[in-house]
Amino acid sequence: MIQFVFWTCIFLVLYTYIGYAIVIFILARLFPYPIQRKEGEQNSEGKQFPPLTLFITAYNEAEIIPEKMSNCLELDYPVDKLHILWVIDGSTDHSRELLKQYPMVEIVGSPLRKGKTAAVNHGMEYVKTPIVVFSDANCLLNAEALKIIADQFSDPTIGCVSGEKRVAFSSDDTVSSKGEGAYWKYESLLKRLDFEFYSAVGAAGELFAVRKELFDSMEEDTLLDDFMLSMRIAQKGHRIAYTSNAYAVEYGSLNMEEEGKRKRRIAAGGWQSIGRLLPLLNVFKFGKLSFQYISHRVLRWSVTPFALFALFPLSAILGYRSSSSFNVFYVIFALQSLCYLCAALGYARRNNPNSSKLFYIPYYFLFMNINVMRGIYYLFSRRFVGGWEKSQRK
Repeated sequence: MIQFVFWTCIFLVLYTYIGYAIVIFILARLFPYPIQRKEGEQNSEGKQFPPLTLFITAYNEAEIIPEKMSNCLELDYPVDKLHILWVIDGSTDHSRELLKQYPMVEIVGSPLRKGKTAAVNHGMEYVKTPIVVFSDANCLLNAEALKIIADQFSDPTIGCVSGEKRVAFSSDDTVSSKGEGAYWKYESLLKRLDFEFYSAVGAAGELFAVRKELFDSMEEDTLLDDFMLSMRIAQKGHRIAYTSNAYAVEYGSLNMEEEGKRKRRIAAGGWQSIGRLLPLLNVFKFGKLSFQYISHRVLRWSVTPFALFALFPLSAILGYRSSSSFNVFYVIFALQSLCYLCAALGYARRNNPNSSKLFYIPYYFLFMNINVMRGIYYLFSRRFVGGWEKSQRK
């Protein structure tokens, strides 16, 4: 029985973090989803772009508003088609006064802090355009991002478009930024392959867009509003496109303590999302989407972290019980010991900008999985109700 549990854990860990990437790569090459466009639609410089709203939620973002607005005004999109909407969620700084300097900006919001999801629900009541592009206040978009996103909606099967998140680096960056950057490179690869096969699994909140007609108000205690909104659109039968050519750039977390806040909230949101998207676990009804959702998200947010940490004691027990001094269990135990040692060194050097990938990648990997477990407590403590916990960034 113990060997069955051990090999099940091995399978879950290898499939979740390596196997699925190989499987989806093969499927995307052998069975790519055909690109569709509306009849008569042309991808050219002279094409007509649809009106869209750039939707930005903010809580006490006065420091970043001048830079964010400068970036908004540099975006390459027809001025008469672009509407900029800021939703202020109970800010106590001078965000509103700063935004009033920009006559093209519409400002809405609540004097009370209700949380990001409540702000999104409220702000969507003011949106009149067919396309809504969501962007975080603390990230900057490339100039062509809006045109690239709008062009994706030429495919009638697309209900949501996810841009790419990129983490900016500086010479003094530590594990928090480097680890996050490495993770997002891997995550971006999976998103691209998912989309090529059928649909991306969720959108990145830093930059994504939806058809206004497909928006449904979300529960105000929703932790991952971007994921829930995009996946509920996919649940209706629409695809989530992914494009790396439209991207949002932001700095990594200030340190691992701040990154821990973010990871804990995301992990709690993952558990919450699984509960609220239970129908998507039905492979017989949702086919490809269910397979991708379970493989890419559900396993990573639920059983796989427990399987990962169970492997260490299981391999030690099985190795000790084996009659041979050299057996596969001891080998696996030794490899895990080496990984944990590298992670420990990564932890010790977490504030050192010269930390090697050999150390900070194992550390960040284990750090993410530990926070999946911490997310359970965070979810049930409901400390997030009434506002989201902001992490400081560089």
